Amino acid sequence: MNILIIPDKFKGSLTAKEVITAISNGIRATIPDTNLFSVLASDGGDGFLNAVSENLDCELITMDTVNPLGRPIKAEYLLNRSEGVAYIELAKSSGLELLGVKERNAMITSTYGTGLQISDAISKGATSIHVGLGGSATNDGGTGIARALGYRFLDGSGKDLDPNGENLSKIRTIKREEAFQNLEAISFYAVNDVDNPLFGETGAAHIYGRQKGANGSEIAMLDQGLRNLDIIVQDALHKHLAQNPGAGAAGGTAYGLQAFLNAEFISGVDFVLNLTRVKELLKKESIDYIITGEGKFDDQTLHGKLIKGVVDLGRNNEVPVLVVCGQSEVTAEKLGSLNIAAILEIKDDTKPLHYNMENAALLTEKAVSTFFGNLADT
Repeated sequence: MNILIIPDKFKGSLTAKEVITAISNGIRATIPDTNLFSVLASDGGDGFLNAVSENLDCELITMDTVNPLGRPIKAEYLLNRSEGVAYIELAKSSGLELLGVKERNAMITSTYGTGLQISDAISKGATSIHVGLGGSATNDGGTGIARALGYRFLDGSGKDLDPNGENLSKIRTIKREEAFQNLEAISFYAVNDVDNPLFGETGAAHIYGRQKGANGSEIAMLDQGLRNLDIIVQDALHKHLAQNPGAGAAGGTAYGLQAFLNAEFISGVDFVLNLTRVKELLKKESIDYIITGEGKFDDQTLHGKLIKGVVDLGRNNEVPVLVVCGQSEVTAEKLGSLNIAAILEIKDDTKPLHYNMENAALLTEKAVSTFFGNLADT
């Protein structure tokens, strides 16, 4: 039997690499002679740099920047100097995991730190910049990145506004400093796999705001702020981008990259899978199953995350897909539309959450071993 493993991380429990190990151990415990192939992938969010570094020869750049609340930190990105290509993972300086639970506040967080990383890459000769989106702590519509690259956002009195969620509704004018005119010579790519528009019921604030610390009234304010940003962008830059699928990625950062930097949207899953030559592998080898997984399999998965991309890969190549997860909240009706062969939910309902998270590797091994053991008995 030939099995291809392409999981996401189990957030708070296992890295993608550890998930691959646990799944592999579970399979080999039951069917030891199985041929296993694995891919360290990413949808452009957390793990993007790891996926790129596994497959491309790049220099790791460590620099001083700031976190989503403006506190000084060091963050990394990848640079191929000979080709002038940089790979930046938004989560490294603007990520949710950089903040404690009580610090998360989408009203005041900003992508400014990611903008500093982009600026540094440009100063080192990058003419093509890929920004992996996902895992953000922000809902600033990409204004933080834009501010770091020379844009200014002014209120009705002509006063500069800090680029954050609560100030989006106050923006009346967008200006750009002449010193940053070289941006036209840079090619930008927003790498992500969500399909949310900028605002509305399926937009950035309503779908992702709560996990970034926003309550109900703040989500409404953030959504209104994104609507206002779009109005000002339409007036100042003559661009109509809010309804583009994916504009709402990373709190509207994808929208901002497109509006202020003319970024092209590219699929994170396709980008990484092309790097890893998975499609060539599927043509060369007779793969019996593709196994993917993530900590929580929910409605966000259906908006284009890594798992959805892997499921699509399986469907397009007529290979059944198994999803391993801590818990699943996707209805049977939606599962049918995703064309998933089986979901292996690893949690032990008799144990508390902390037990399941601390023992995720063993639980994954057990669930996978049980599934393939039952398969072998039929």
